[in-house]
Amino acid sequence: MKTPQFATRKKRLRPAFSPFGQAERATVRKGSATVLLVLFLLASASAVAVLKAATDKVVRKKVPGSSIIYIPSGKFLKFATFGYRALAADMIYLWAIQYYSTPTIDDRFDHLDHIFAIINELDPRYQDPYEVGSMIAVQEARGVEGPARSAFIRSAFAILDRGAANNPDQWIYPFDAGHIALMTLKDYPLAERYFEQCMKIPGAPEFVERLRANAIFKKGDLKTSWETWLDIYNRAPDERTKKIASNHLYNVKATIDQAAIEEAATKYRARFGRLPADLGDLVRAGFLRQVPKDLDGRDYLYDPATGTVNTAVSPWKR
Repeated sequence: MKTPQFATRKKRLRPAFSPFGQAERATVRKGSATVLLVLFLLASASAVAVLKAATDKVVRKKVPGSSIIYIPSGKFLKFATFGYRALAADMIYLWAIQYYSTPTIDDRFDHLDHIFAIINELDPRYQDPYEVGSMIAVQEARGVEGPARSAFIRSAFAILDRGAANNPDQWIYPFDAGHIALMTLKDYPLAERYFEQCMKIPGAPEFVERLRANAIFKKGDLKTSWETWLDIYNRAPDERTKKIASNHLYNVKATIDQAAIEEAATKYRARFGRLPADLGDLVRAGFLRQVPKDLDGRDYLYDPATGTVNTAVSPWKR
């Protein structure tokens, strides 16, 4: 009877399979998977580095844009980044800054919009690339003319329009676009539309309304410009804003009066063969009902030799 007892006792002393053993093996498997993933990422990075080195050897003059042919589209990178879209956007953005700061790459601006479109697609709420991308395009547009300049301007608007579409709560994008249209492109109707779009976004600065009014004046719509500045004057929250609006009203009225006087002087010369000696001649000849005065009640300065009219003071130094 002792033998069965010894056998039973010996059987109990045998090592048994336990949950603790399972945990150890799971840890080993997880560690192996991590190592494999790291090795895969290192191999991928090495492949990209080799590919970049190969493309950098290609003569840029023969293959324009060869320096960026290894960058895939944003749609592909959304999946290739394994969920790290924001990190990928950061990396490409930092690379882009370095890339566009390298003057030895002659064709670096050929795909400006494409590069920043990749960043925008990876992280639509990433604010800086929209502004920096458009700034690069505008800066380069100032140094060229013709089709090249137009291409840079289109790129700037395309980048900012994406920013506005992806971030409808941010007023800065239509504001920047309006400023480019006003100051660089001199497209005043376009500037007016962008500033109007900006004004509709909560948080937009109050001075955007004045920029829109200025764009309306510059595009030649003097009637609407007068009405807009008068409305700004009447709603001015402080004396500074009221003074700004008053100066612009002075300028609008002077522009209207100058055009009327010079037109009348041209008709006077057509009839009498000479320019009027003074503005009173225009009234006596029936070309004006009365001699207009500026917004402050002062007479305009008339030059009988040229028929031109000027204000007694600058609108901005009243």
